[in-house]
Amino acid sequence: MVSNMRSPAHSVRMVFTVMPTVTEEDWTAVAARLRAVPAAFDGYRTSLALGLERKLFAGPRPTATFVEQLTEWAGGDGGKPGWFEEFAAADPATLPAELRAELAAAARGATAAVVSLRDWMRDVYAPPSPTRRTRWAASATSAGPASSTAPTWTSTRRTRTAGPSTTGSSARCGPRPSGSCRGGPWEALAHLDEHGTHIEGVEEVRVWLQGLMDEAIEALDGHHFELAERVRRVESRIAPPGGAAAPYYTGPSEDFSRPGRTWLPVDGTTRFPVYDLVSTWYHEGVPGHHLQLAQWVHVADRLSRYQATIGKVSANSEGWALYAERLMDELGFLPDAERRLGYLDGQMMRACRVIVDIGMHLGLEIPAESPFHPGERWTPELAQEFFQLHSSRPPSFVESEMTRYLSMPGQAIGYKLGERAWLLGRANARAAHGEAFDAKAWHMAALSLGPLGLDDLVDEISRL
Repeated sequence: MVSNMRSPAHSVRMVFTVMPTVTEEDWTAVAARLRAVPAAFDGYRTSLALGLERKLFAGPRPTATFVEQLTEWAGGDGGKPGWFEEFAAADPATLPAELRAELAAAARGATAAVVSLRDWMRDVYAPPSPTRRTRWAASATSAGPASSTAPTWTSTRRTRTAGPSTTGSSARCGPRPSGSCRGGPWEALAHLDEHGTHIEGVEEVRVWLQGLMDEAIEALDGHHFELAERVRRVESRIAPPGGAAAPYYTGPSEDFSRPGRTWLPVDGTTRFPVYDLVSTWYHEGVPGHHLQLAQWVHVADRLSRYQATIGKVSANSEGWALYAERLMDELGFLPDAERRLGYLDGQMMRACRVIVDIGMHLGLEIPAESPFHPGERWTPELAQEFFQLHSSRPPSFVESEMTRYLSMPGQAIGYKLGERAWLLGRANARAAHGEAFDAKAWHMAALSLGPLGLDDLVDEISRL
């Protein structure tokens, strides 16, 4: 896989972001893994070369973006060290001199491997090639994409009219037709960008997000969830540069010595509007990804090792996280227009993902009743235009998202399809139990099932 957020190379780098770096023993392990980076990257390149021989290509746009990311990882401009070198030099001052030298040498070797992979990707792999299509959808959802787009068109129209509008700047409207931002949600969100509640400073926003998750745990535990003490621990982190624009989550280690963590990419930004963060952190942290994925680790003795470690079904976990956003709205945690507009904007984004992902990978025809290019066939260019028209996100974010969809067909549709499965299962369980339905018990039983495909998920949680 070649992607701007999920590839073997990204996984190699992510390993270092979750490794402990406190003791001499920790740093010795870091040095050993740094020495293994060249072989790992060589193996990845060998696999990609085999794909070229078999005409199994990645798309040109994800490939070009990945080359740009590797260039950033390599450093070099103005003598800037590579990412691995900066990581190895972050805090080794208390280490013995020989270990510091070992770390520096291993990090230089890792940077050389980045440069080598970058040059090969640029010079050999990057020439235009066909994109992969829907065979990835089944692995992302454990269900087919057919029949998914029609209800999602309805969802975009419903979400479009669900929030209040305000007057103000339309600075983030992006490349929309003249006048299309006036009096609608995009103008309101653009106003919030400039005049809404915001956090100043990268460390300040990290601390604020930590507080948001801590507050959610205190409010939800014992009332809507029953959390083990080790599941209650989650950390807010700033993502390393050179990745995709979207926030993400990494789960805890099997013994919980490393907690679950949320990661915010900042890309040079120092001002962070609150409306754009709250629902996202309910999604990434609590009660979203963290409560589900950490619970799987907590109940690992009841699951297979595969289920408790690598056996993920993306649509299950992304569906839970989107359900978690909706749950927080239902429970009254979005009490003002700012936070609710941010939630609705996120809902619109996930609905748009279904439309554009399926549409452009299958080359579907845009419905005749659509006000957007009716009757034309979806292309990546039309998909990006549609996404920008229906999102408050800046063009750089939309560009990153489109690259993501082109490199991982089917993954983006899992959010809404998974949310639909979780909502259906809850509705079925509630109907079966009537007044005796216990939401807290249902949540904890459902979160302890481990990863299931969507059809099996609905069957199981409907019976809880």
